[in-house]
Amino acid sequence: MQADYVIVGAGSAGCVLANRLSEDPDNRVILLEAGGKDWNPYIHVPAGFMKLLDHPTITWGFKADKESGLNGREIPYPRGRVLGGSSSINGMIYIRSQPEDYDHWAQLGNRGWNGKDVFPFFRKAERWEGPADDVHGKDGPLYTAPGRDKPELCQVAIDAGVEMGWEYRKDLNDLPHGLGDHIGWVQQTRGGRFRASTARSYLRPAMGRANLQVVTGALVHRVVLEGKRAVGVEFSRGGSTERADAAREVILSAGAIGSPHMLQLSGVGDPDHLGGIGVDVAHALPGVGKNFQDHFIVRVQADVEGIGTLNERSRGLRFVGELMKFAFQGGGMLTYGASLVAASFKALPESATPDVQGLFSSGSFSPGPKRQMDKTPAMTTGLWQMRPESCGHVLAQSADPRTQPVINPNYLAEERDRRTVIASIRMARDWFAQPAFQPYVTGEKLPGKDVQTDDEILHFAREVGTTVFHASCSCRMGPDPMSVVDDRLRVHGMEGLRVIDASIMPTVTSTNTNAPTIMIAEKGAAMVKEDARAAVAA
Repeated sequence: MQADYVIVGAGSAGCVLANRLSEDPDNRVILLEAGGKDWNPYIHVPAGFMKLLDHPTITWGFKADKESGLNGREIPYPRGRVLGGSSSINGMIYIRSQPEDYDHWAQLGNRGWNGKDVFPFFRKAERWEGPADDVHGKDGPLYTAPGRDKPELCQVAIDAGVEMGWEYRKDLNDLPHGLGDHIGWVQQTRGGRFRASTARSYLRPAMGRANLQVVTGALVHRVVLEGKRAVGVEFSRGGSTERADAAREVILSAGAIGSPHMLQLSGVGDPDHLGGIGVDVAHALPGVGKNFQDHFIVRVQADVEGIGTLNERSRGLRFVGELMKFAFQGGGMLTYGASLVAASFKALPESATPDVQGLFSSGSFSPGPKRQMDKTPAMTTGLWQMRPESCGHVLAQSADPRTQPVINPNYLAEERDRRTVIASIRMARDWFAQPAFQPYVTGEKLPGKDVQTDDEILHFAREVGTTVFHASCSCRMGPDPMSVVDDRLRVHGMEGLRVIDASIMPTVTSTNTNAPTIMIAEKGAAMVKEDARAAVAA
């Protein structure tokens, strides 16, 4: 099969690219996805994400390396393997992040990536359910919406945050430069009562175009290279090996795990690493798979009484009532994502802007990424350091594309990261101790009253902390020798090959990464079109 553009990965970025590049009927586009169609009903019911994080076919079933800094634990590392990718299994939180994040990207030498430059692409993507304003777009493909319900305990959490001195923000995506500690209601990637994955928002409207071919069940083995030029990809499906040729570009959008893995299997990477796994070096690029970052989350929980929580609503007749609310009103707890309230605050006094994100839930869960609701009433905040300094790696273990790469986020390797997680837990305890909570909180559930010293808190974090699913930075954008792509997202030293997904982030964004990933894809698609027009004009 042949096309002008071959896109690898139909996830958060790949679906955006498929839509935008196929808008021009003269562009032939092939989109390859290793997983299947997004038929599973849990994908489309927002609260269904809790059933998907360990799904045997909808995720890749990855594990993070036992040397990742978590006392030898080999934690699950969910990544979507389905149309929509991780946007089909995530917690649906839509937060664009602090504008200073993007200013920092530009300061690192990436022209056109500061906060002012990227803002139009966030608006271009959005189909905001709320009233028109200067912050949100109304005409884009991506359905975004404010939360429909405002449970009493979540409002109490906001009141307690205000008592902490945090500013209440009506819109968590309207964040001016220099904003201090703040709290507010979370927005969602949701259209009506259903999840708005990029498969639903971007891909489905484009599926009828004659110039777009979507191939599912296609495991890409390698990028086909002729010298330093990418000319296609080799993939397998149904037991046979096939090839998709690209007249213009191959675009890797397989995510922060898949994209560096694909480059390495194609012979693009660190020569020492490639030699060790039996892959011939086609192009030496030592930064491939390095600089890998993720947010590390630790949960603080408290038992409550005298106020409703998700725990009792999730079982028995009350859950039947929730099913009825969803079916007939499009509301209730089945429309909830990972959280309804988010706080951003400074845990370390020397930080210039908030350095910890705290997601609040009016319920409690067992530790780890598999969310199992507790039987007794409780509440939770999940805390992560916004700008971790620790970096890990994603490295192929063999030349076999079916073998999982080594995934090592290297959590808490840097002293500042350890100090931040300790300070954030102490701050969460202060939050839960505010007067607004006192009529309801009966005691601390996690970490528990016996965990008090810095060493005890850090040990607790390593024992129960896990990923927030914000894999990024493994094909870093920049001008330095360890970067992988330039600020046009072209692989350094190669022709006809780009990476457009969360892996190109120079540093991980402060908050949830799905909205920034979609922005990257929107901006990347515009760059591809601009460069194609420039080539024709030349």
